[in-house]
Amino acid sequence: MKGLTKLRLNLKTDSCDFEEYRDCIQELIINEKLYVMEKYIHHKHITCLEHSFSVSYTSFILCRRLGLDFRSAARGGLLHDFFLYDWHTTKPEKGLHGFTHPSAALENAGKYFILNDVEKDIIVKHMWPLTVKLPRYTESFVVAFADKYCALFEIIIPRSAIARKDCLKTLMITNHN
Repeated sequence: MKGLTKLRLNLKTDSCDFEEYRDCIQELIINEKLYVMEKYIHHKHITCLEHSFSVSYTSFILCRRLGLDFRSAARGGLLHDFFLYDWHTTKPEKGLHGFTHPSAALENAGKYFILNDVEKDIIVKHMWPLTVKLPRYTESFVVAFADKYCALFEIIIPRSAIARKDCLKTLMITNHN
């Protein structure tokens, strides 16, 4: 656990990073449909939207530092759980939520946004290795890792998730009003 906490500290960023991140996702955050995710609790006290922002921002930072397509990682990370239902109460017709929600998220995202191939792969494969199909792009692996990493902190160490939540609220509020 110490290793994960140390890694989290190394992901700290400055305001320049935040502005560059915001530029990457600007088209997404001005669309009202994105904010439907705010209605659904995802992990404990964290909404689906808050979780998606955390995954998106973490993926953005990692991909930028690795010299990868950080714009697609930020966008795909923000839309990876764009399934738009309460998974605690709604049961998908075609299987368990863990296996089916990536396809639902991709279908919904495709209705509202223009996505490139990397973003599509990120969304549909973010549950790897649970979903068997191997991600095609390195950015997809990064987002899959960031998803599990952020979920771990949201579930196991809620205080760190609350601190991240406050930072991301700034982004949400300035674009949602």
